[in-house]
Amino acid sequence: MKFLPTTKDELKQLGWDQLDIILISGDSYIDSPFIGIAVIGRYLTDHGFKVGIIAQPDTDSEKDICRLGEPKLFWGVSGGSVDSMVANYTASKKRRKSDDFTPGGINNRRPDRAVIVYSNLIRKYFKGTRPIVLGGIEASLRRVAHYDYWSNKLRKSILFDAKADALVYGMAEKPILNLALAFQQGDEWKSIKSICYISNDLPGKFVELPSFEEVQESKAKFTEMFHLFYKNNDPLTAKGLYQKMDTRYLIQNPPEHYLSQKELDSIYESDFTLGQHPYYEKQGAVKALDTIRFSLATHRGCYGECNFCAIAVHQGQTVRWRSEKSILNEAEKFQDHSKFKGIISDAGGPTANMYGFECDKKIRKGCCEKKRCLYPKLCPQMEPDHSQQISLLKKLSALEDVKKVFVASGLRYDLIINDKQFGKKYLQQLVNEHTSGQMKVAPEHTEDSVLKMMGKPGSGNLQKFNRMFSEAVEKSGSKQFLTYYLIAAHPGCTEKNMKDLKEYTSQNLRINPEQVQIFTPLPSTYSALMYYTEQDPFTGKRVFVEKDINRKQNQKAVLTDKPSGRPKKTHQAKTRQPKTRQSKTRRSRR
Repeated sequence: MKFLPTTKDELKQLGWDQLDIILISGDSYIDSPFIGIAVIGRYLTDHGFKVGIIAQPDTDSEKDICRLGEPKLFWGVSGGSVDSMVANYTASKKRRKSDDFTPGGINNRRPDRAVIVYSNLIRKYFKGTRPIVLGGIEASLRRVAHYDYWSNKLRKSILFDAKADALVYGMAEKPILNLALAFQQGDEWKSIKSICYISNDLPGKFVELPSFEEVQESKAKFTEMFHLFYKNNDPLTAKGLYQKMDTRYLIQNPPEHYLSQKELDSIYESDFTLGQHPYYEKQGAVKALDTIRFSLATHRGCYGECNFCAIAVHQGQTVRWRSEKSILNEAEKFQDHSKFKGIISDAGGPTANMYGFECDKKIRKGCCEKKRCLYPKLCPQMEPDHSQQISLLKKLSALEDVKKVFVASGLRYDLIINDKQFGKKYLQQLVNEHTSGQMKVAPEHTEDSVLKMMGKPGSGNLQKFNRMFSEAVEKSGSKQFLTYYLIAAHPGCTEKNMKDLKEYTSQNLRINPEQVQIFTPLPSTYSALMYYTEQDPFTGKRVFVEKDINRKQNQKAVLTDKPSGRPKKTHQAKTRQPKTRQSKTRRSRR
């Protein structure tokens, strides 16, 4: 099967009268292992279910949502690879003109709060229909009471707003399969792990979160709620949660165990076409394919736990990696693709250099409740070892017809610094073979007070890494540059902090920064909690939070020398900078 069906004609060609499951997505239908709806669709199909996909349905008519009829088992609804509000609006709450996941690149197909809109659309045209199941990052990060930056208020679980029957959170292959099997067999499904649902009754031995009414009335209660929610995300230690919302309860079952390496490998063995479905391709190309078509996802999860990032809550704090054999097999398949020119765009994950090593204690017992792996400094139990990634990159580069393998995902340079045995060797290999003139790093800031609020180590590591990088470049004899991603207006960041950052980048990095984002409070992150409460959630102390949009823009302008309301100035930077890629593309991994 080349693509999963999206039209009636395709159903006829397959000899299918009715689908078991119909998946709705806020993205165009891109058949890639980097696209969650494609992965879930293939996974369910590989387990014997008849699955169809409707991408970016017209919300003003029945022409798209009714195109495949009604499923036997359930509807699966996702906002797409990015939260729809992040996809549609900048941090300054201005409407984005472009969308990397929409045909033609014009941002005119993904509705605000897409998960809610699509759920309502289904019920409008299919009265009393089969269950509606929410999934994807938009649903996952909004599964409990959360702060919503775009409405500037706390919102209930998206399950209540969408009036859906269930929600699967996290990466979700196992729970969605278990749910499909339960629906198919008529079995009880409300005990399935990684599932949320609404109930009139309380579950036994679950942990109670402060009610929605309580968190609305008290920021202290909201902080208490978030701590409980956050620490119950690890499959080895988490308990089930419940939260009263009006007269009913949101029930969150404990998370499903992570896929084993064998199971993870099997996900990528599906026969993805690595293209956009022709039905949608005729409407225009999608820019996202330029980045992901010939990229390799080597691992999932991130133990960096930056306070502003949603990866830890969605993908997990424990890194799981694919086998070398699986990754090489996927790369070999590229060679059969008509558009492959020998370039592998990326071999990485949420953070490129977390492949192949984890904390042994965490794998056995789960995440530590009172300390993090990398903050405020590297935990002694975490022993960085880049040897497996060195081996993988060498083998990928040696494949027939592969001309170049790039590592385009961001790096944690503190891991490279602390890998005394292989860190320098790994960096040298990146500089020699896997960098296209520019290596991405994300210090985010250089002022220690702001870095503390971000959950990132102090700036000393950046200086050490710069020296290591300079030595590697000199040894290689090539022209290589560092590209720095920086954040303005994060909680705790003042205009003075930005001026100090500007001075640091000018004197120590010798650049005029261009890769600067204004902070966006993403749902279910600690930084969003700080933004809403204006408090440090770990100490209770008051934190300065810039909430005026013009002053946020001024913070960014301090760094880029592009003051608000004035013509853009041109600078001759000593470090080359590529055009900024939308943060929503860089941050999104399903």
